Amino acid sequence: MKIIDAHIHFSNIQSFHQTAKELSYVDYSYDGYVKEYNEANVVLSIAMGVTETSGMGFPDYEAKTPMGIDLTEAIPENMVYCPGINPYDLSEETLDKLEMEIQKPQAVGMKIYLGYYPFYAYDEVYEPVYALAEKYGLPIVFHTGDTYSERGLLKYAHPLTIDEVAVKHRKVNFMMAHFGDPWTLTGAELIYKNSNVFADLSGLIVGTEKELKKHSEGRFLDHLRHALVFSNSYDKLLFGTDWPLAPIGPYIEFIKALIPEEHHEDVFYNTALKVFPKIKPFLT
Repeated sequence: MKIIDAHIHFSNIQSFHQTAKELSYVDYSYDGYVKEYNEANVVLSIAMGVTETSGMGFPDYEAKTPMGIDLTEAIPENMVYCPGINPYDLSEETLDKLEMEIQKPQAVGMKIYLGYYPFYAYDEVYEPVYALAEKYGLPIVFHTGDTYSERGLLKYAHPLTIDEVAVKHRKVNFMMAHFGDPWTLTGAELIYKNSNVFADLSGLIVGTEKELKKHSEGRFLDHLRHALVFSNSYDKLLFGTDWPLAPIGPYIEFIKALIPEEHHEDVFYNTALKVFPKIKPFLT
């Protein structure tokens, strides 16, 4: 089975380095990525652009739009990316730079960090970004749910705020990162109701293979299982890891156990092609 990881990180963010070193024990480097993803037979990964300055740290209000992937100077051949958006840096000049960036072949969508920045999905500040998404046929990826920083504000990351945007911009596809966890039942309703809303299953567990196995066998994810059954929309779900928050191989097995086998090809591969049409040339 071909696998696309629709949500990883490849940015020089201090908290990612710390997580890799202390929690997931992932080799968060170019060589570490190549080794781990080759061993797991993942054909493509989609990195979410995010940067931080020496002052504030992620989430960084001083980061420049478009935020890219800067872990190393070169990026692996089987990696594409979604430039990140800092709503505090969306001037006319910045939007011109963003438009130039998303015309690059490797730029396959755009990432908005709800909760990390204190703006709702329907805030007017993002309207020019949605206009660019429609113009170039690109999806918008939203962070939803729990924030990986105490400085995040959860009310802005609740998935229900995406409903208004999805209705207003019917020609744009939207992907909720992390299925809105812990508000997965709301996320389930959103993908059930809106034909242009999808969700990835990344970042549900942070840690090692041992942590993944422990939580998959217990009741920790009962709320997620309930949501998956409630929506019955497996064709709207995408596999993702949030690497380096968890190792890729064990996370594949973790998601396989959550999803009925007849839907594996959609979740692990086919639906990513629908949401991110620009990735097709990288898979030939």
